[in-house]
Amino acid sequence: MKKNLSWLIATSLIPLAAWAQTAPSSGALVENAAPPAQAGAAANGQVVAGGQVPDEATRVAVLEGLRKIYGANAVIDRIEVVGSVATPPNWSANVQKLITPDLKQVRKGQLQIEGTQMVVTGEVANEAVRQKVVSDMATSLNPTYTIRNNLRVPAGGNQQEAIDGILAKQTVEFELGSAMLTARGRNVLDEILKPLSQIGDRQVAIIGHTDNSGSREGNLTLSLARADSVKGYLVEKGIDPQRLTTSGVGPDQPIADNDSTDGRARNRRIEMRIGDQK
Repeated sequence: MKKNLSWLIATSLIPLAAWAQTAPSSGALVENAAPPAQAGAAANGQVVAGGQVPDEATRVAVLEGLRKIYGANAVIDRIEVVGSVATPPNWSANVQKLITPDLKQVRKGQLQIEGTQMVVTGEVANEAVRQKVVSDMATSLNPTYTIRNNLRVPAGGNQQEAIDGILAKQTVEFELGSAMLTARGRNVLDEILKPLSQIGDRQVAIIGHTDNSGSREGNLTLSLARADSVKGYLVEKGIDPQRLTTSGVGPDQPIADNDSTDGRARNRRIEMRIGDQK
């Protein structure tokens, strides 16, 4: 019987722990889940790559990918080539797609791969990075892969992080197919009022997003209307309208797979970006 493939990559910036087996999964999905245990640590500035891979080509590709990102002198090779390990089809190629400069945006991180199921954990600077890192991973892989997004924005910090943290846990909801806020949607905006009141005269961009149900043109219109509705509510609560801008990008910037109910729900969202100090 073949062994399960396993390998470990650890760095002071983003430790990556990954292992694979032949058990299949279905559907491409990006979702939230409880974080797994952290991988081993590396010395400051070092990248430790270890474990087992099925062939020399995979070992070389993993090491070269890491050296391009972190520098040749920072990568320590502890990878073992074991030809008897079992892997899903094209596993090596898919793992290599995940070793990109995006990893440097994650601190205290971990990537776990089990067959076609993955979990990415760690800290990022803001909600936009949290969504983009995993969205880019999902886009680079074939549709059989499932990615759980456990990246988080650390508690505390500036007001952008506070807003991102609220929107990461809750969705600004609207009535189905309309721009009318639900009671729950208004409650989420009430939580956002505190950090918004602490940013002085800085501009805030309110961006509406939808899933891909219906026509793109209709979704662009709906996403803008929802952003305008959020602005209207915040103005009612005392936020200066001159500080708020709105836009709608419809279905063009998904953060999850629109083929699942959960994915569509996550794509229907409001994003807020605080501008620079005047």
